[in-house]
Amino acid sequence: MSGIFYGIGVGPGDPELLTVKAIHAIEAADVLIAPKTEKKDGSVALNIAKPYLKQDIEIVYQVFPMVKGFAEDDTAWQANKAEILGLLKQGKNVAFLTLGDPMFYSTYIYVYRLLEKEDVQVVTIPGIPAFAAIGSQVGYPIVEGDDVLSIIPATAPMAKIEKALAAADNVVLMKVYKNSDDVTELLEKHNLAKQAVLVSRAGLPDERIIDDISAHKGEKLNYLSTILTRKG
Repeated sequence: MSGIFYGIGVGPGDPELLTVKAIHAIEAADVLIAPKTEKKDGSVALNIAKPYLKQDIEIVYQVFPMVKGFAEDDTAWQANKAEILGLLKQGKNVAFLTLGDPMFYSTYIYVYRLLEKEDVQVVTIPGIPAFAAIGSQVGYPIVEGDDVLSIIPATAPMAKIEKALAAADNVVLMKVYKNSDDVTELLEKHNLAKQAVLVSRAGLPDERIIDDISAHKGEKLNYLSTILTRKG
Protein backbone atom coordinates (compact mmCIF):
# COMPACT_ATOMS: atom_id res chain seq x y z
CA MET A 1 0.00 0.00 0.00
CA SER A 2 1.35 3.40 -0.99
CA GLY A 3 2.17 5.94 1.68
CA ILE A 4 0.71 9.43 2.00
CA PHE A 5 2.53 12.54 0.80
CA TYR A 6 2.09 15.51 3.12
CA GLY A 7 2.90 19.09 2.13
CA ILE A 8 3.31 20.91 5.42
CA GLY A 9 3.57 24.64 6.02
CA VAL A 10 5.72 25.23 9.11
CA GLY A 11 5.07 28.97 9.34
CA PRO A 12 7.64 31.77 9.35
CA GLY A 13 9.99 30.68 12.12
CA ASP A 14 8.49 30.16 15.56
CA PRO A 15 7.93 26.39 16.15
CA GLU A 16 4.90 27.23 18.31
CA LEU A 17 3.13 28.65 15.24
CA LEU A 18 2.76 25.22 13.61
CA THR A 19 -0.84 24.02 13.55
CA VAL A 20 -1.92 20.93 15.47
CA LYS A 21 -2.65 19.25 12.14
CA ALA A 22 0.88 20.00 10.90
CA ILE A 23 2.38 18.50 14.06
CA HIS A 24 0.26 15.36 13.72
CA ALA A 25 1.36 14.95 10.11
CA ILE A 26 5.02 15.34 11.06
CA GLU A 27 4.54 12.73 13.78
CA ALA A 28 2.91 10.37 11.25
CA ALA A 29 5.72 10.74 8.71
CA ASP A 30 8.36 8.09 8.15
CA VAL A 31 10.45 10.37 5.93
CA LEU A 32 10.92 14.13 5.88
CA ILE A 33 11.85 15.89 2.66
CA ALA A 34 13.85 18.97 3.64
CA PRO A 35 14.28 21.41 0.75
CA LYS A 36 17.61 23.24 0.63
CA THR A 37 19.23 25.71 -1.72
CA GLU A 38 22.12 24.89 -4.01
CA LYS A 39 24.41 27.31 -2.15
CA LYS A 40 23.65 26.60 1.52
CA ASP A 41 23.62 23.58 3.78
CA GLY A 42 20.79 22.76 6.12
CA SER A 43 17.11 23.65 5.97
CA VAL A 44 15.32 26.47 7.80
CA ALA A 45 12.00 24.62 7.56
CA LEU A 46 13.53 21.50 9.12
CA ASN A 47 15.01 23.50 12.01
CA ILE A 48 11.58 24.96 12.76
CA ALA A 49 9.98 21.50 12.83
CA LYS A 50 12.72 19.85 14.92
CA PRO A 51 10.82 19.91 18.25
CA TYR A 52 8.22 17.57 16.73
CA LEU A 53 10.44 15.02 14.95
CA LYS A 54 10.51 11.35 15.93
CA GLN A 55 13.94 10.04 16.90
CA ASP A 56 13.97 7.49 14.08
CA ILE A 57 12.69 9.81 11.35
CA GLU A 58 14.51 9.55 8.03
CA ILE A 59 15.55 12.94 6.66
CA VAL A 60 16.15 13.40 2.95
CA TYR A 61 17.62 16.68 1.71
CA GLN A 62 16.63 17.66 -1.81
CA VAL A 63 17.91 20.59 -3.85
CA PHE A 64 15.27 22.37 -5.91
CA PRO A 65 16.75 24.74 -8.50
CA MET A 66 15.16 28.19 -8.50
CA VAL A 67 13.31 28.23 -11.82
CA LYS A 68 9.99 29.63 -13.00
CA GLY A 69 7.87 26.64 -13.93
CA PHE A 70 9.79 23.97 -15.81
CA ALA A 71 10.84 25.95 -18.86
CA GLU A 72 14.49 25.33 -18.05
CA ASP A 73 16.22 22.01 -17.40
CA ASP A 74 13.95 19.99 -15.08
CA THR A 75 16.37 17.08 -14.54
CA ALA A 76 16.79 17.79 -10.81
CA TRP A 77 13.04 18.14 -10.31
CA GLN A 78 12.33 14.84 -12.05
CA ALA A 79 15.00 13.09 -9.95
CA ASN A 80 13.43 14.47 -6.77
CA LYS A 81 10.01 13.31 -7.94
CA ALA A 82 11.31 9.81 -8.64
CA GLU A 83 12.90 9.64 -5.18
CA ILE A 84 9.65 10.73 -3.50
CA LEU A 85 7.56 8.24 -5.50
CA GLY A 86 10.01 5.48 -4.63
CA LEU A 87 9.59 6.18 -0.92
CA LEU A 88 5.80 6.30 -1.21
CA LYS A 89 5.71 2.98 -3.07
CA GLN A 90 7.60 1.45 -0.16
CA GLY A 91 4.56 2.31 1.97
CA LYS A 92 6.29 5.19 3.75
CA ASN A 93 4.50 8.40 4.65
CA VAL A 94 6.51 11.29 3.27
CA ALA A 95 6.32 14.87 4.58
CA PHE A 96 7.58 17.85 2.59
CA LEU A 97 8.34 20.82 4.81
CA THR A 98 8.06 24.37 3.55
CA LEU A 99 8.29 27.82 5.12
CA GLY A 100 5.07 29.77 5.55
CA ASP A 101 2.15 28.32 3.63
CA PRO A 102 2.58 25.56 1.02
CA MET A 103 0.42 27.30 -1.58
CA PHE A 104 1.94 30.76 -1.15
CA TYR A 105 5.14 31.54 -3.13
CA SER A 106 6.41 28.09 -2.22
CA THR A 107 8.64 25.47 -3.83
CA TYR A 108 5.96 23.00 -2.76
CA ILE A 109 3.64 24.26 -5.50
CA TYR A 110 5.98 22.82 -8.13
CA VAL A 111 6.32 19.56 -6.21
CA TYR A 112 2.53 19.36 -5.92
CA ARG A 113 2.16 19.81 -9.68
CA LEU A 114 4.64 16.99 -10.28
CA LEU A 115 2.71 14.63 -8.01
CA GLU A 116 -0.94 15.59 -8.47
CA LYS A 117 -1.37 13.41 -11.58
CA GLU A 118 0.36 10.42 -10.03
CA ASP A 119 -1.54 7.62 -8.29
CA VAL A 120 -0.64 8.82 -4.78
CA GLN A 121 -2.55 10.51 -1.98
CA VAL A 122 -1.47 14.10 -1.42
CA VAL A 123 -2.51 16.03 1.70
CA THR A 124 -1.63 19.73 1.89
CA ILE A 125 -1.61 21.38 5.31
CA PRO A 126 -1.65 25.20 5.44
CA GLY A 127 0.75 27.28 7.47
CA ILE A 128 0.93 30.84 8.76
CA PRO A 129 2.60 33.17 6.21
CA ALA A 130 5.25 35.58 7.45
CA PHE A 131 3.21 38.73 6.87
CA ALA A 132 0.36 37.46 9.07
CA ALA A 133 2.77 36.61 11.89
CA ILE A 134 4.50 39.99 11.55
CA GLY A 135 1.21 41.91 11.71
CA SER A 136 0.29 40.19 14.97
CA GLN A 137 3.75 40.48 16.50
CA VAL A 138 4.29 44.19 15.92
CA GLY A 139 0.65 45.25 16.29
CA TYR A 140 0.23 46.26 12.66
CA PRO A 141 -3.28 45.69 11.20
CA ILE A 142 -2.82 44.35 7.67
CA VAL A 143 -6.26 45.32 6.30
CA GLU A 144 -9.35 46.94 7.74
CA GLY A 145 -12.87 47.64 6.48
CA ASP A 146 -12.85 48.05 2.69
CA ASP A 147 -9.06 48.22 2.34
CA VAL A 148 -7.58 46.66 -0.79
CA LEU A 149 -4.42 44.65 -0.13
CA SER A 150 -1.63 44.00 -2.61
CA ILE A 151 0.85 41.20 -1.89
CA ILE A 152 3.90 41.84 -4.03
CA PRO A 153 7.14 39.91 -4.51
CA ALA A 154 9.93 42.49 -4.46
CA THR A 155 11.67 40.36 -7.07
CA ALA A 156 9.11 41.52 -9.65
CA PRO A 157 9.99 44.26 -12.18
CA MET A 158 9.83 47.75 -10.67
CA ALA A 159 7.15 48.85 -13.15
CA LYS A 160 4.91 45.98 -12.07
CA ILE A 161 5.48 46.77 -8.38
CA GLU A 162 4.62 50.43 -8.95
CA LYS A 163 1.31 49.52 -10.62
CA ALA A 164 0.39 47.33 -7.68
CA LEU A 165 1.28 50.08 -5.21
CA ALA A 166 -0.91 52.57 -7.04
CA ALA A 167 -3.93 50.27 -6.88
CA ALA A 168 -3.67 49.26 -3.22
CA ASP A 169 -4.55 50.76 0.14
CA ASN A 170 -2.32 48.38 2.06
CA VAL A 171 0.77 46.53 0.86
CA VAL A 172 2.80 43.46 1.73
CA LEU A 173 6.19 43.29 0.00
CA MET A 174 7.97 39.96 0.25
CA LYS A 175 11.53 38.86 -0.54
CA VAL A 176 12.90 42.38 -0.05
CA TYR A 177 16.63 41.81 -0.30
CA LYS A 178 18.51 42.30 -3.57
CA ASN A 179 16.79 45.54 -4.58
CA SER A 180 15.78 46.86 -1.16
CA ASP A 181 17.01 50.40 -1.89
CA ASP A 182 14.96 50.58 -5.10
CA VAL A 183 11.91 49.31 -3.23
CA THR A 184 12.39 51.88 -0.47
CA GLU A 185 12.68 54.72 -2.99
CA LEU A 186 9.50 53.53 -4.70
CA LEU A 187 7.68 53.51 -1.36
CA GLU A 188 8.97 57.02 -0.65
CA LYS A 189 7.65 58.16 -4.03
CA HIS A 190 4.17 56.83 -3.18
CA ASN A 191 4.22 58.14 0.42
CA LEU A 192 4.36 54.62 1.81
CA ALA A 193 7.78 54.65 3.47
CA LYS A 194 7.14 56.47 6.76
CA GLN A 195 4.46 54.05 7.93
CA ALA A 196 6.34 50.94 6.76
CA VAL A 197 7.79 48.23 8.98
CA LEU A 198 10.32 45.70 7.73
CA VAL A 199 10.96 42.38 9.46
CA SER A 200 13.70 39.94 8.47
CA ARG A 201 13.59 36.26 9.49
CA ALA A 202 10.39 36.65 11.48
CA GLY A 203 10.17 34.33 14.46
CA LEU A 204 13.74 33.07 14.12
CA PRO A 205 16.51 33.71 16.69
CA ASP A 206 18.15 36.38 14.51
CA GLU A 207 14.92 38.22 13.72
CA ARG A 208 15.36 41.90 12.88
CA ILE A 209 12.72 44.67 12.96
CA ILE A 210 13.24 47.98 11.14
CA ASP A 211 10.74 50.81 11.65
CA ASP A 212 12.52 53.48 9.59
CA ILE A 213 13.36 51.83 6.28
CA SER A 214 14.64 55.06 4.71
CA ALA A 215 17.40 55.26 7.34
CA HIS A 216 18.67 51.80 6.43
CA LYS A 217 19.40 52.20 2.73
CA GLY A 218 22.55 50.45 1.61
CA GLU A 219 22.26 47.68 4.18
CA LYS A 220 22.27 44.05 3.13
CA LEU A 221 19.02 42.28 3.94
CA ASN A 222 18.19 38.61 4.29
CA TYR A 223 16.08 36.87 1.63
CA LEU A 224 13.36 36.32 4.25
CA SER A 225 12.52 40.02 4.60
CA THR A 226 8.97 41.40 4.48
CA ILE A 227 7.59 44.95 4.48
CA LEU A 228 4.12 45.92 5.69
CA THR A 229 2.85 49.39 4.81
CA ARG A 230 -0.32 51.34 4.07
CA LYS A 231 -1.48 54.64 2.66
CA GLY A 232 -2.30 57.48 4.99
